[in-house]
Amino acid sequence: MRKSNDRFRLKLYITGETQRSLEAVNAIRAICDERLQGRYHLEIVDLREHPELASREQIIALPLLVRSLPSPLRRLIGNLSDLDSVLQGLELAPGP
Repeated sequence: MRKSNDRFRLKLYITGETQRSLEAVNAIRAICDERLQGRYHLEIVDLREHPELASREQIIALPLLVRSLPSPLRRLIGNLSDLDSVLQGLELAPGP
């Protein structure tokens, strides 16, 4: 589990305004607002607007959440609505 003063840099890759993309955005924003109050930067990248990033960032599935800070880099792929899995993936909850 991360220290309560760690700063987080997150990037969420989505594809347009699909239901799945909107659910991912809402889920991550809710987690950030509740668990990381004022300690995060969230960038949302729509690959329909920036398709060149898919190969450059080696993105093979969406939605994709990348945590670049704090180290180490973490990548969470797919359904981001499972709160427990996302919290564990971001190291915001104790392990199983």
